[in-house]
Amino acid sequence: MSDWTTDAANAIDNAVGIVRERTVEPVQSGVRIVTYGLLALLILVPAATMTTIAAFRLLTIATGNQDWAAWLILGGIFVLGGWFCWSKRTPRARA
Repeated sequence: MSDWTTDAANAIDNAVGIVRERTVEPVQSGVRIVTYGLLALLILVPAATMTTIAAFRLLTIATGNQDWAAWLILGGIFVLGGWFCWSKRTPRARA
């Protein structure tokens, strides 16, 4: 003969586990993604900015203090990068 109190406790435990599995865990993983994404953004944006500034300074020194040449080279690099990203895009179909 089974003990009804144990069965009731197991049923409640299973129900709570199912509710947690379907509600808390997806939200928890979403919050984790947002948190790490923001952390990466806060680190990468200043790093990219400082890298660009350092590249400009190095190009200015390498071209004999010719700012126009550094602008031309760095601008060309960014244009090529933008062209590459533009060629890899997939346009959305219009409805």
